Amino acid sequence: MRDLDDIWVYLSASPLLHLTLTLVVYQAGTWVYGKTNNNPLANPVLLAVLVIVAILVLTGTSYETYFEGAQFVHFLLGPATVALAIPLYRQFSQVRRSALALLSSIVVGSVTAAISAVAIAWLLGAQEASVIALAPKSATAPVAMAITEQLGGLPSLTAALVILTGITGAMLGPLLLNLLGIKDWQARGVAIGTASHGIGTARALQVNEVAGAFSGLAMGLNAVATAILLPLIWRLFF
Repeated sequence: MRDLDDIWVYLSASPLLHLTLTLVVYQAGTWVYGKTNNNPLANPVLLAVLVIVAILVLTGTSYETYFEGAQFVHFLLGPATVALAIPLYRQFSQVRRSALALLSSIVVGSVTAAISAVAIAWLLGAQEASVIALAPKSATAPVAMAITEQLGGLPSLTAALVILTGITGAMLGPLLLNLLGIKDWQARGVAIGTASHGIGTARALQVNEVAGAFSGLAMGLNAVATAILLPLIWRLFF
């Protein structure tokens, strides 16, 4: 046992361990997702988060130690986001024809996402700092955290809520759209991207390229709309 403890101490100090852990766990989640016939409840991001959190808790590993190794994946978020421009470019003619409807829908969706979250939180008696952290939950994480910090909330809480929102949207968004009878891939993509940013967009790309392209566009425009409108609405009404 002493030898095993020494080996673990040595491995836990290596950044490569946590990078490898992240990649292996996500790949395992993707395998499970495929084996369940792409069941939304087996979303690979959700499975990976649950397994990694469990491992960190059981081994007593701090998030800071984990992030030292996994930060390379974090770095790749930037190039991955830029890469969303490729399917968008392929659908540019459709985007141009639907420009007015897209902008109107995304602005309305952005405002609705923020106001509905704030209203529910207030009704349930949440503290002001928690309400602020919840308001930009549908924007992509860096933008949402910056908005929360500007309004005096807790950016760390916002980060967790953004991830939870994305996972929930990726899991339940397609099911809800099916129940509502929304079959147009453009509309489905805009809804998913506006409500659940990057994680939802990744799910939309897996299902249909048109939906993925419009979801990526909605994600970007929603981040801009939220950054502009939310501080104005907050100062006006709160």
